[in-house]
Amino acid sequence: MTDAESSLTSRETLVDAPPNGGALPEGAVTIAIGLIIAGVATYAFFRVGASALGGDEEFAPIAVLWFAMFALAPGFFLPIEQELGRALAHRRALGNGGGPVVAKIAILTLVVSVVVVIGLAISAPWLTSSYFSGDWLMFGALVIGFLSYAPVHLSRGICSGQGRFTPFAVVVASDGVMKIAGTIALTAIGITAIGAYAFAIAVAPLLAVVAISVRGHLRTDPGPPAQWREITQNFGWLLLGTACAAVLLNAGPIAANLLASDSQADAVTRFSYGVLLARVPLFMFQAIQASLLPRLARLAAQRSFDEFRRGLRLLVLVVTGIGVAGTIYGALLGPWTLRLVYNADLAGSTLAMLALSSALYMMALAISQAVLALEDHAYVALGWVVALITFVLGTWLSSDDAFQRIEIGLVASSLAAVTAFGLRLRLRLSTLS
Repeated sequence: MTDAESSLTSRETLVDAPPNGGALPEGAVTIAIGLIIAGVATYAFFRVGASALGGDEEFAPIAVLWFAMFALAPGFFLPIEQELGRALAHRRALGNGGGPVVAKIAILTLVVSVVVVIGLAISAPWLTSSYFSGDWLMFGALVIGFLSYAPVHLSRGICSGQGRFTPFAVVVASDGVMKIAGTIALTAIGITAIGAYAFAIAVAPLLAVVAISVRGHLRTDPGPPAQWREITQNFGWLLLGTACAAVLLNAGPIAANLLASDSQADAVTRFSYGVLLARVPLFMFQAIQASLLPRLARLAAQRSFDEFRRGLRLLVLVVTGIGVAGTIYGALLGPWTLRLVYNADLAGSTLAMLALSSALYMMALAISQAVLALEDHAYVALGWVVALITFVLGTWLSSDDAFQRIEIGLVASSLAAVTAFGLRLRLRLSTLS
């Protein structure tokens, strides 16, 4: 999962309707630039990394580390970023300083970090042998990478809540750029040990945080004391839902690495390339989400439900169009694009299934955010849990072929999420005037 993608569910804290009533929310262009740089850098990193390490098979441990890192970090830290941005934005609107809120959130982040690291330590023997093929350096890089994203998401929450869009975009964009830069630097000085590359990408996101901190962009003003209830509204449900959604987004490559044989390392990397290609429509969706979904939240708060429905219909139509186009492209031109960009081969049917699952996931994400706008956090968490269980069952029961069963599991799980959120949204809207 890319850093840009990990921001998909947090846009409502980043942008708001412009005071002049313009078409684009405040900061949307700046954020879009950061997302574009992040997306291009992420796709390029996989190409540069494989070339630097000598091929897809040699790059496979880095690829599986990358997907595991982006299943863990956004899953646990994105809700913290969202709650911090929401609380700071609320205080900003009231003219109150946000320093006490940041202090409370920092404590919460530390607690979450410690709990997750303890869980990783307990599962280390199984995780290292089953997922990292016995490579403890990869496990160590996973832990360091997870911890590195704690200050990243804190800094993004501070920037979003304070309306500092340029430094937010810098943090988003720099992650992929720093990964490429670190890989090129290690290659230039002749380092071939894969562990060095793993730890280089694990600490890469910290550099931008240091840069914006030195420039004072993370400074907050003193204010009234913060109570825990100010920053933990629905946090448990938000954490559960976000964690399941993040795991589901990265479940394909993770499952491929677990189910594939030792001789299929290059196939796992090629499958990961296919997942990245299938996510292009999902990446494009972020700009739409940044503009429309925050407005749905405001309309729900204002009880302007007729306009809410019109905005939602527009969102669904746009997402459907992007999803259909992406699926058709994956089936017809996906193999050619994959050879052009990554010099890798996958069947059009595989890329079509991956693109379809990405399109359904994008729709589920859109509808879930509309349900969140109606303050139904518990049901959103439940929906993502159901989707994740569906992925496990679909992958387990659907086929004997390792990769085909994953494709079926991804489509089935995203469809389950769309169904769950769609039914709930329909029920909620039917009760609102």
